[in-house]
Amino acid sequence: MQKAYKLLAVQKNLSHSQAKALIDRGLVLANGKKLTLARTELPQSTSFSLIEIPKPQVLFRDENLLAIDKPAFVESYDLQSHYQDEGWRLLHRLDRETSGVILLTKEESVFSKKAKEAFKKREVYKEYQAVVSGIIAESLTINKPISTTKRGFARSKVDKNGQEAITHIEPLSVVGKKTLLKVIIPTGRTHQIRVHLSSLHHPIIGDNFYGGVSARRLLLHAHKIRLLGYEIISALPKEFSL
Repeated sequence: MQKAYKLLAVQKNLSHSQAKALIDRGLVLANGKKLTLARTELPQSTSFSLIEIPKPQVLFRDENLLAIDKPAFVESYDLQSHYQDEGWRLLHRLDRETSGVILLTKEESVFSKKAKEAFKKREVYKEYQAVVSGIIAESLTINKPISTTKRGFARSKVDKNGQEAITHIEPLSVVGKKTLLKVIIPTGRTHQIRVHLSSLHHPIIGDNFYGGVSARRLLLHAHKIRLLGYEIISALPKEFSL
């Protein structure tokens, strides 16, 4: 037995730090299953493969708005770094493993100020799609306050003393013991969708942090956003097909 990052380094001709970084980012499969801890003890015969990240694509661009199709496993701020020399700044963020529409605006522009105000006033339509464990047969609204602690990393929970959090869900299809959901969030708390679905005992597949079964990635996708007359849509990745 040997620590996973050491085995990976030898097998893929990487430094120990490179191997640890890939595991920490969720980009390593060990015998076909996602590896989450770099120091996990594994047998010498373990076979590793790396998840390739597709290049971010521009969905829309004009003088006011830049909409990017964010791949899973890319940090929102890393994405911004590719465009900040042109003056673009993130208008909102997505979790690292969440894919889909992310918006940037020109810093300090009139449109940027209006857009930020629209987010504050809950005038932005945000639609996600998620695949969860179990069968959800009917639409429902989850209205449970959420609190978040940040000690090196963010972790949220349902908390009666937390901030208001509202999530609307609608089943789109059910196959076996999995449900594809349309999810609409008027509020935007940290990990809101993940925490709310976990609280129903239907965690998102791939969400190891909140009780989901292991998968290559978190099956949560920012599908559509409407803001100040704009509507941007990102096609659902193939992993979401049931």
